Amino acid sequence: MTYVVTENCIRCKYTDCVDVCPVDCFHEGPNFLVIDPDECIDCDVCVEECPAEAIFSEADLPEGQEQFIEINARLAQQWPVINAKKEPLTDANEWDGKPDKLQYLEE
Repeated sequence: MTYVVTENCIRCKYTDCVDVCPVDCFHEGPNFLVIDPDECIDCDVCVEECPAEAIFSEADLPEGQEQFIEINARLAQQWPVINAKKEPLTDANEWDGKPDKLQYLEE
């Protein structure tokens, strides 16, 4: 089982989670982060660090977020690793908690 970054990260991209990851399993896209399921060691330290509450274990995904298992796995193969905290997107606070953000995911 692995951890999955879900929809609420889109257009926020807080990076507090990458700062605590012991195995550098996060990958960065233009407006979203993903977790590489092959690198994640299921330690769950990232969950508490996410200000957007967008990280869940695969077994505990909220209803409607199941497609993010595939999205994380696919995009982790395309995007570069991120292992240091950066500033969130400038309008992150405005997007945090908004529903239906998948349409804004920039691949």
